[in-house]
Formats: sequence, structure tokens, C-alpha cells
Amino acid sequence: MSQLSEPLNSTHKKSDFSCGKGMLDSYIHKQAHQDAKRKLSACFVINEAETNLIKGYYTLSNSSIPSELIPDQIRKKLPQSYHSIPTTLLGRLAIDDRFQGQGMGKLILIDALKRSFEISKTIGSFAVVVDPIDQDAENFYNKYGFLKLPDSGKMFLPMKTISQLFE
Repeated sequence: MSQLSEPLNSTHKKSDFSCGKGMLDSYIHKQAHQDAKRKLSACFVINEAETNLIKGYYTLSNSSIPSELIPDQIRKKLPQSYHSIPTTLLGRLAIDDRFQGQGMGKLILIDALKRSFEISKTIGSFAVVVDPIDQDAENFYNKYGFLKLPDSGKMFLPMKTISQLFE
């Protein structure tokens, strides 16, 4: 499976994007390009080829989580000398209103997980971490097997689990 998404560029119609969550709309309209230029995150979009209308987008960046946040049954299998564990942060994921309810969320999540898995082959990443914006987002990630990180509100999916999707 090749990537369905591509890096955000100037041909994409950012100003037409609306997912109904002001923070996510504002990000793609005003900040995503600057974050990519500054290497703070990478933004990937799935767009309509003929119109360059953005159907959905997600961001990825390097991150880490304190090892004590990882559930005991997983942490006991990791080296005890690591105080933080390298991860990939799926920072934002949004679907334009016009494409919601059509399976686009699942499709873009799979695209993000595949990209994260491929990157983990060359740069260490134990898991993909998300920080759900609200209860709907938490329910979405929970449906796809993400686990809660205690005392943080964040969720994660181990790269070992993700590898089973793509190997």
C-alpha cells in the first residue's frame, strides 16, 4: 500500500478546509505551513486531485513519553535504564465536514500509522501517541485499539501492534 497522503504544499486549498473544530481549522489555515518550515511537525493531506480540496489532514512529529506512564505489563518488557521512551506524536487529525461519515477518518488514521511505521524502521519509535482533543476523538482512537496512558489523557498504540497491520 502506498501513501494516500502527501505533504502539505501551497497548491492545497487550506482556506476552504472546515472540520467543525475551530482549533483544527485554524491550525491548517494559519500555522501548519510555518510549523513544517520550522521542522516542528510535518503535515500530510489527502486531497481531491482535480480541485486540491483538502479532505483531511494529520501531523506527525518526534516525541517521547516518560517510561513510568507506560502500563506495567508493557513497561516490564522494556530496558529499565530508559527514563523516556521515543515515540511518534500524531498531533492532529481532522476531516473536512464535507467528507465526514464516509470512512475518511479510518483511512487517514491508517495512512498516518503506515507512515509512522515506515519511519520507525530508520528512527526509533516505540509507539504512536495521540492527545485526544475531546471525548469524540478519544472514542475514535479507542475504537482502533489505542490504550490510555495513566494520568496524562494521552493514548498510544505500540509499534509492535502497528507492525502487524503492515507486515
